[in-house]
Amino acid sequence: MYTSILVPVDGSEGAKKALEVACQLASQADATLHILHIPEEFTHETTLVWGIGAIAIEASRQERQEPRVRRDIGKQIVDRAAEAARANGVTQVETVIGQGDPARGIVSEARRRGVEAIVMGSRGLSDLRGLVVGSVSHKVSHVAECTVITVR
Repeated sequence: MYTSILVPVDGSEGAKKALEVACQLASQADATLHILHIPEEFTHETTLVWGIGAIAIEASRQERQEPRVRRDIGKQIVDRAAEAARANGVTQVETVIGQGDPARGIVSEARRRGVEAIVMGSRGLSDLRGLVVGSVSHKVSHVAECTVITVR
């Protein structure tokens, strides 16, 4: 089916479900799974849900916006997602932490890596702004040149 799949993760429940679907597809075809995280600035408190428990976001909002802290949180997210993928039978896992606008970054990374499919959650950690200017998954599905699978 697919030999190369990109799954963007942000630590949300939707991303976790998308990862599960991507793992099923990747393990069936022995595909490479590319796990991507693009750190975002959040205007509200949030809880990230990977593995057994949530990743603690103990830093203040100001500290979370520092590039080093955002990279560290991003690394935790992709590392936990990679662990989950391997536990679900995926043998070829690559992780990457991007930057910038999430929708553009996802499409750019998919193009750069030549993936055949993007599997992503329909709702991530973004706030109500997504309802006004469009969700990341909506933007990606309209611009991506490959198959986009949106998971609810």
